[in-house]
Amino acid sequence: MRPLVSLPSTMAGSRMVADSAASNRWRLLRWFISSATCSVPQAAGPIAFSLVALGLTGDASRGAAIVLAMTLAQVVGAVPIARLGRNWPAATFLRVLVGVRTAALVLLSALAAGGAPFIWLILAAVVGGSVNGAAHGYLRSVLNALAPASRLPRALGIAATLNELTFVLAPVAASGLGTISPVFAVLALAGLGAIPMLLVPQTRSTSVEGVLHAGGSVLSPSILLWLMCAAAGGATVAAIEIGAVALALRFGYEPALAFLFTVPLCLASVAGGIWVSLRNRMATRMAVVAKLSIMTLGAALVALEQSVAMTVLGAVLVGSVLAPLGTYYSLALDTLAPPHRRAEVFALLRTANSSGVIVASAILTAASLSATSVAVAGLMFLATSTVASAMYRHQSRTRQV
Repeated sequence: MRPLVSLPSTMAGSRMVADSAASNRWRLLRWFISSATCSVPQAAGPIAFSLVALGLTGDASRGAAIVLAMTLAQVVGAVPIARLGRNWPAATFLRVLVGVRTAALVLLSALAAGGAPFIWLILAAVVGGSVNGAAHGYLRSVLNALAPASRLPRALGIAATLNELTFVLAPVAASGLGTISPVFAVLALAGLGAIPMLLVPQTRSTSVEGVLHAGGSVLSPSILLWLMCAAAGGATVAAIEIGAVALALRFGYEPALAFLFTVPLCLASVAGGIWVSLRNRMATRMAVVAKLSIMTLGAALVALEQSVAMTVLGAVLVGSVLAPLGTYYSLALDTLAPPHRRAEVFALLRTANSSGVIVASAILTAASLSATSVAVAGLMFLATSTVASAMYRHQSRTRQV
């Protein structure tokens, strides 16, 4: 018979386990909030900066120069700045990066309020954008310490869903606040974007001494393959979102009805994120090829411009696989990246997506909407074909062995 004196210790142990589980859930919730709010400056920036530019120069289109400056700075600074944090705990360095971005946005709003020359606003945007890619890289690396590998797909699916909601709601909030004051709108997005400084949970720091010069490339062929897919997907989504107004005009609608193409894409993306969260499993290579094919088909339907219904269907197909593919890229790179350089690789993933946006924007600026749609559909076809070919070669080698 078990002694009665063991009951208190058993109850205490159960209570400790319950407290630990509750603490882990709270830390993960804080990470989800940090992940959602970290994207606010990017999501709300185009509208907020356009309103600021309109007030300063009388030309709202000059706000695109601020967005472009931030995006280019992110692409250039992602890996070099991520490398600076190798000797720092990931959460601590993330707070530093978010602090730099917040200070740059506050400076930008102060310059706008003071009527400073527009070039100074662009320089402030460059400072804020330069740390953005590295910040997202370190934010993703923090998640590895909060969720076991078996739960990462669900966590990334939830994060993707929240990210889509941020990109839906933040522009609406920026428009509303911008009617009060464009400067206040920029301050608001700076404040929301600073929330990770307060909420991101501290994780156990891992010493990287002795591995700082270890081998392992962040640009191996396998890593480059998924970065290329991320860039192609980013270009496809950007072509639809940026070209939504032109699509509405092409079909004889008012520009305000551009949401006919963007809202279905976002809703499908949210649904895809929920599906990933519920499934909580990493997709197989065959499933990834199928999802890439679906995105390619969606891009092709948009490029055909046959009808509103067909174009909306294409947008829905693209959105439906956006979160599942993004989750797979993140999980795949997690296993491919050298352990001490994961933050750099995650920063590159964010940068690849931004590079796709830049490519789509550049083509749309230099050519017609039709040419842009055909070009991004071609990029998606190239990415899909490359992954399918790599998978076929891998299976052939496996059979030979």
